[in-house]
Amino acid sequence: MDGREFYSGLIRLHILHHAAHEPIFGLGIMEELARHGYKLSAGTLYPMLHDMERKGYLYSVEERSGRQMRRIYRATDLGRDVLEDAKEKVRELFGELFEHATEDSPKNA
Repeated sequence: MDGREFYSGLIRLHILHHAAHEPIFGLGIMEELARHGYKLSAGTLYPMLHDMERKGYLYSVEERSGRQMRRIYRATDLGRDVLEDAKEKVRELFGELFEHATEDSPKNA
């Protein structure tokens, strides 16, 4: 098992986080996610963005970038609320994970 099924939620949180702070677009967020170690193909990312938009967490508009049209995504109010709720859950989970990590580590004798 490579853990990919666990990363899906983390990737969505990354997307929401960035979309809440600034407009994002597919290739740009793909590059940002890659900096965090998530290697996504367009065939994985775009359905995820479309799903998040369909569920009301993101909205998009087409904007011209030079000679190309680019779909720009931003977080909705619902997306921002979900992100804030998730931050609390993540903070609690990370606290537990790292608290237990120090308890479970071998003691120096």
